[in-house]
Amino acid sequence: MSNIPYLKGGVVVSILPFCQLKGVARFACAQAGCPECMENLLGENIGLVRMVIARQSPGKADYADLLQEGWIGLWQALLHFDPGRGYAFSSYASVVIRHRIWAAVRHSLKAEGWQDGERTTGDNLSWVVSAWQATQIRQALDEELGSLPVQLRQLIILRYGLDGAAPQTTVEIGRAWGVSGEWVRQLHHRALVLLRLPAVSIRLRSICERQSAENYRHALRQNQAWLRKQRRRK
Repeated sequence: MSNIPYLKGGVVVSILPFCQLKGVARFACAQAGCPECMENLLGENIGLVRMVIARQSPGKADYADLLQEGWIGLWQALLHFDPGRGYAFSSYASVVIRHRIWAAVRHSLKAEGWQDGERTTGDNLSWVVSAWQATQIRQALDEELGSLPVQLRQLIILRYGLDGAAPQTTVEIGRAWGVSGEWVRQLHHRALVLLRLPAVSIRLRSICERQSAENYRHALRQNQAWLRKQRRRK
């Protein structure tokens, strides 16, 4: 069947046959055209759309429009998700949904000519979008840092001045902590290895448009190079 579900009042609606598949097998079944698996997966994950809308602070964009765009993003994510890649569907789908939401917000800002109640020029519109995107980058970065152990998180904050203070060198951090700069440098690399992991970096990479396969391969090569050095030291 080629039935495409639609959204009515925030609920996925369609008339479907019965399918008994469970678990991740439903993704392949839905991608093969099973409307019941698609409906069930859409119904189970529609909360992701609402969560992304709430977290993106969409401003003047109409909520119903954003909900519809987000639902389309969820549907696209279901069509292309590969469980074999090793990351959760919610992480993958949130990225796809977010791109749809951003497009809707940009369109809304452009249509309304909004900036502090005034009509915008093209440059002003770019500034509004850039400022809004910068907020999303900071939120994604804070979320990513939250995945680190406390010591590594504090190290990254100090090293790059993420608390508003001047960035510190590994030697300066080591002096303050009563350890060697080399020990801090090793901790720094360990933190970067964790931050490069796809499951951790997927949201930030999406915002910065660094989520291509080559970007991920480059991050993997960096991690492997550091791990090889660590093995040679032992």
